[in-house]
This record gives sequence, structure tokens and C-alpha cells, in this order.
Amino acid sequence: MITSAQLRAARALLGIDQRTLAERAGLSLPTIQRMEASQGNVRGVVESLTRVVEALDALGIELIAENAPSPSGGRGVRLRDPAPRPKA
Repeated sequence: MITSAQLRAARALLGIDQRTLAERAGLSLPTIQRMEASQGNVRGVVESLTRVVEALDALGIELIAENAPSPSGGRGVRLRDPAPRPKA
């Protein structure tokens, strides 16, 4: 699950706007806007959430789940090592 704060933070790390994320995820701008306006966990159609997470992953974002290994134990985002990833 991704939170609205993680979604906004991921975009900030990438330096992209909502429109760019919408295009990369194959979604409409209002869909991204609604996701980011959610309180807590992003709510939406599972397929749309999956598209956003996949787009962020392709752009180099790693989502950190709650209680996953991180210094504070909370949720977060980080850019992966810039080493090229093999194409699927």
C-alpha cells in the first residue's frame, strides 16, 4: 500500500509534476490528484494503484513499507542506486 505522502515525496524526489506521473502511469491527471488528496493510504481502483507503483518503480523509486528495514521504522521513499536495471 502507498500513502498520499509517499506519492508526493516520490514525485518530489524525481522532480516531476502530477501530469508527468499521470502520463507515465497511463492515467488521467484528475486520478493522480485524487490519489494525492487521499488521507493516509491512497484509495482508488487497484489497477490504477498498480500502474502508479509500477511507473514509480520504472523511474527508480523504492517504496519503503511501514516497519520495513529503515532507521526510523516508518514508511518512506528513496531513489534506488542509479545502476542500470535489466529490462524485463
